[in-house]
Amino acid sequence: MEEAPTHILVVDDDRDIRQLVSEYLTANGYRVSTAANGPEMRRLMADTRVDLVVLDLMLPGEDGLSLCRDLRARDATHVPVLMLTARREETDRIIGLEMGADDYLSKPFAARELLARIRAVLRRTMMLPPNLRGAEPSPFIAFDGWRLDTRARHLVDSDGTMVDLTGGEYRMLRVLLDHPQRVLTRDQLLNLTQGRDADPFDRSIDLLISRLRQRLRDDAREPRFIKTVRSEGYVFCATVAPMPERA
Repeated sequence: MEEAPTHILVVDDDRDIRQLVSEYLTANGYRVSTAANGPEMRRLMADTRVDLVVLDLMLPGEDGLSLCRDLRARDATHVPVLMLTARREETDRIIGLEMGADDYLSKPFAARELLARIRAVLRRTMMLPPNLRGAEPSPFIAFDGWRLDTRARHLVDSDGTMVDLTGGEYRMLRVLLDHPQRVLTRDQLLNLTQGRDADPFDRSIDLLISRLRQRLRDDAREPRFIKTVRSEGYVFCATVAPMPERA
C-alpha cells in the first residue's frame, strides 16, 4: 500500500500566503490543508491527522502563541509546530519556543527556506538524530534519582512525579544525556536539537537550558546537572545509565 503523503496544516490569516505556501508545498509532495484562524485550525485537527502545523504568530482573535500553548496542553502526540512571525524581536522567538514551538521563521521568508525548515523539523520528530539512533537498551534513562521515559517523552523524579517536557526540551535533554561529561558548544547544541546553524543573536539554546534547569530543579549557580562552561557551552555533570523497565 502506498504511504500517505505528509500532511501539513498552514494557519495564517493572509489568504495570499496560505495559497502560495499551499501550492509550493503541494508541488513538493506534501498534502496541505489551510486555516485562517484558531477555530478553523481546531476543526481540521479534530477531523484528520496532521503531521506538522505552520502557525502564524499574529492571528485575529486567538493568536498563534495561545494556539500553540493550547495544542501542547491537549496534544498527546506532540505534533510539531513551525511558528511564523512578522516580528523580529528576540522576545517573540523566545516566547514561541517557550510555548512549545519546534522552530520559528520570520516574515518575509523564501519558500525554499520554509521547505528546508519543515523538512528539518519533520526529520527530528519522525526519527531520532543520527547520534541517537540505534536500538534502545531500555525505555528509561536514569540519572541521580531522575529517569527519562523515552517513549512517553517525560521526566519522572525520585518521588515518582511526572514532569512533562516540550518537544524542544526533550530533544535537548536527550542530546545532553547522550553526551554526559562532555562540553557541548551552543553551535553543536543548536545543530543537534534544531538541525540548523547558529544565528549570532539566537538565544534559543540558552532558553532551553534555562527551562530544563527549571524542570530538574537545578540551581544554575550550584548546578547538579547542567553546568555552564564560560565561553564554551554546557556540560551535563551527572552519571547517566540505562534503566530496566519497571514492572
